[in-house]
Amino acid sequence: MLTRPPDPREDSQLLAAIMDGDREAFAELYRRHLPWLLVRLGRRCSSPELVDEVVQDTFVAVWRSAGRWDRRGEVAAWIWGIGIRRLVDALRRGRPPADELTEFAGVETSAEEHVLLTVQYGDVGAALASLSPELRAVVQATVLDGLTTREAARLLGIPPGTVKTRMMRARAQLRERLA
Repeated sequence: MLTRPPDPREDSQLLAAIMDGDREAFAELYRRHLPWLLVRLGRRCSSPELVDEVVQDTFVAVWRSAGRWDRRGEVAAWIWGIGIRRLVDALRRGRPPADELTEFAGVETSAEEHVLLTVQYGDVGAALASLSPELRAVVQATVLDGLTTREAARLLGIPPGTVKTRMMRARAQLRERLA
């Protein structure tokens, strides 16, 4: 089997080519980012089938919306943002609560999946919903998506210090609302 050498272009250049319909650029971006995306999403969801579906949806979104990347931060952070939002949406719309999954399907859910399935309901979900969009985005990126401060900063297009400050404010407001 013949293998092609890796494309020397940077991810940002590949995205620009994808905007022009370059399928080879898309294939290269897919090859570069598929492995880590599968692993990271797999850590948050115990269903390999759902992870595969989400990864496919993520790359379809990358193909269709390559022009939406605002050139701030890294392409990988942008792809991760799409992927984790697709996973959360899939878990919210198509999956029964984690307890039902375990009881009826014999599926053991990860702690992350349980949190993602239940965080939108109850006191924590209401407290998160009451945060300003800026604070909620930082909490989602760092706590729910598991990004580091630096990754969240890239994804959100803000300095790392701003991520830390917003996280401190969000924690204080959540403590107050949940007390």
